[in-house]
This record gives sequence, structure tokens and C-alpha cells, in this order.
Amino acid sequence: MKSTFTQIKMRLIHSFLLFIFLGICTHAASQSAIYKGRVQEQFDTKIVVGAERMDHYLYILKGKSIAIVANQTSMVGESHLVDTLLSCGIDIKKVFSPEHGFRGAADAGEKVKNHKDKKTGLPIVSLYGSQYKPRPEDLAGIDIVIFDIQDVGVRFYTYISTMHYVMEACAENNVKFLVLDRPNPNGFYVAGPIMEEEYTSFVGLHPVPLVHGMTIAEYARMINGQGWLKNKVKCDLIHILCEGYEHSSYYQLPIRPSPNLPNMKAIYLYPSLGLFEGTFISVGRGTDYPFQTLGHPDMKNAKFKFRPKSTAGAKNPPFKGKVCYGHDLRDFSEMILKNYKELYLYWLTGAYKDSPDKEQFFNSYFNSLAGNATFKQQIIDEVSEDDIAKSWARAVMNYKRIRKGYLLYPDFE
Repeated sequence: MKSTFTQIKMRLIHSFLLFIFLGICTHAASQSAIYKGRVQEQFDTKIVVGAERMDHYLYILKGKSIAIVANQTSMVGESHLVDTLLSCGIDIKKVFSPEHGFRGAADAGEKVKNHKDKKTGLPIVSLYGSQYKPRPEDLAGIDIVIFDIQDVGVRFYTYISTMHYVMEACAENNVKFLVLDRPNPNGFYVAGPIMEEEYTSFVGLHPVPLVHGMTIAEYARMINGQGWLKNKVKCDLIHILCEGYEHSSYYQLPIRPSPNLPNMKAIYLYPSLGLFEGTFISVGRGTDYPFQTLGHPDMKNAKFKFRPKSTAGAKNPPFKGKVCYGHDLRDFSEMILKNYKELYLYWLTGAYKDSPDKEQFFNSYFNSLAGNATFKQQIIDEVSEDDIAKSWARAVMNYKRIRKGYLLYPDFE
């Protein structure tokens, strides 16, 4: 009897997944046909990032003891910022590294240990291991901390949380904080639910929408100005702006910002697909196209398939070694890039609506990603996508008004 029930349940799950992904396939295919081949012309190639404008900040660093918060994205042309500054005679004492480590190869969520950089011999202090925040002894003798990391404009992308804690430590220890700004590749819109205090964690510390629409320097100004640091301390903040950037710009990143965002398609899809990590559906970690697909081992009648394996940044991905069946979304990012500028809720609400095992659909991580419990309950209650978006529209408008006061570049509206 138990065996029969299990077989029936598995058939239901199989049918559910097939329905979901065939629906996604039909919807995405229709949209891709409309937008196919019309994306590359809008990328702005004239933007100069803050790190490359060395005449604006090198004089500030001369004769000072420097620490740098950096990873693999901290490039000045073809050279890493650390190597560039050392060649200019800047006295770099140490490097602080975020999630994924200084060289950007560690898994999402993998703890990184302190070590020495093989190339430079500099000590690397991990801010994603035993500590998130520099200790007073880490900042002893340091005059300025430089922050130069490429963000992607999504609240649960943890580099902004690292910045928060470094700013807080600098404020508490009277150390200047210098941000070398970089464009936000998702900076041309603001969308999604607002983080509520009850659900704050390292994947979301601040009451901002899921897509916040700010560069890293603008975000640092907001952290300071809104009094979000502990005890409302203020950081001595300096920022070096990008040249030629506007929030309506489409900026193509020259290097992947983390192991599982390998290209612009993944970056544009990330705000919507990232929420699936709070469910039982794979987003393609352990493949060559993470955050560009959706799949599950039981969806065996779908045409597209992938087999997650151990890769750099995804040593133990969901469904490792198992064939997953689903849909390839790599063409779909064109619509998000050029027209939609919202979270694509259809995939998530549709997936839940047709699930025969709704109790297993969400995992404990979902509310942390969403920033509240309301969004999950709306999906459970089968609230329409339009009504879900309307439910946070007023809060997003209020956020936009606050955001305006911290912008450093022309806005998208």
C-alpha cells in the first residue's frame, strides 16, 4: 500500500514539473521570439569605473597605510587593483575578502579561511569565515580602507552586507572608507518586496527592495545617511565616481562578479531566479549556465536537460550527478534587459500553484531571500502576480523617494 502511494505521489510530482516547465517553455519562447537578437547594441562601452580614475584618488593614498576590500572583480584595466597600487608605491598592509574569497573561486556560502596571497605575500583576512566584520586589531595602524567590488544590484547578493560591516568597523575605529565605484548592471530599475527587520540576515540587512537600483557608492551613502550602522555611527566616507555612467546605462561586466554569475544573461535573470533557491527547483548550479535554467530530476518529458556536477563555486550543487529536466532560459534575459524591469513572478507563482506537494515546495531559506513572510503567503494563497506587485508598490515608491537623495548619477526616470 505504501509503495503504491509513493508511486502515485511520484507520478503527480512528475506531472506537476512537466506542466510547469512546458508552461515556462511556451511563455518564454513567445517572448524570446519578440526580442531575439536586439540586445547588444545598447551596452555602453564608454564608462570608466572609479578604480581606473587614479588621478582622482592616488594622492589620497600616498603616505598612508592601506587595507583593501577586494575580489577578482577589482580590476584596473588588465591589472588587479592590489597589483596596480603596489606598483605605484602605495603601502598596502592587508586585503579583506568577501564571500567567494579574494580570487573568487569559493562556493556560495562556503566559509573562507584567513591566508596569505601567493602572488603578493599580503595577508588575506576573510570576512566570510569566522567573522563578517573587521576586528579592532584588523584595523590597527590602518588609515584608509578601500572598497572596490563589483555588485549586481540585488539585495541578497552579499557584497553589500560585507560593505555594511566594514563601514561600521571603520566608523568605530576612526578609519576612512574609500569606495571606488562601479556601475550597477541592474541599476536601470527598482523592484520587489522590501526587507522587514524580522527577516534581516547576511543575505539582507537593510529595508530596501529586492532590486535596489543603486551603485555601491550610492548604497554606502544610504547606509550612512539612514543611520543603519550599529548605534547610528557615521563612517568617514569618500567615493570616486564612474565616468560616463547613468542609471539608464546598460553596462556589460568585463569579468564575472561571482562563480555562479558567468555572464550578463545570468546577471539579468538573477533577481527573479535567485528566489528559486528558496524552493526545491534547481537554477543550474554546477553547470556552465547557472541562473539561466530551471529544472528537476523528475521532469523527464521536458526536452532540455542538464546534469549538475562539481564546479568552481559549486562543489556540491543541488542534484549533483543527477539528470535534471526543464527549460533553458538563456534567451529570455533580453526581455528583462530591455523592457520588463520587474521581477518575473510567473515562474514562481505558477510553479507553486500546480505543485501536488506544496508543503515541500519552499525551504526555510525563502523568507530570508524574500525579506518577509508575506510574499510566501501570497504565493500560497494564489494571489495574482499583478496583485502581489501592487502589494509592495507603495513601499517601493517610498523607497524611491529616499533613494533619490543618495544618487550620484542621472536616474532612469
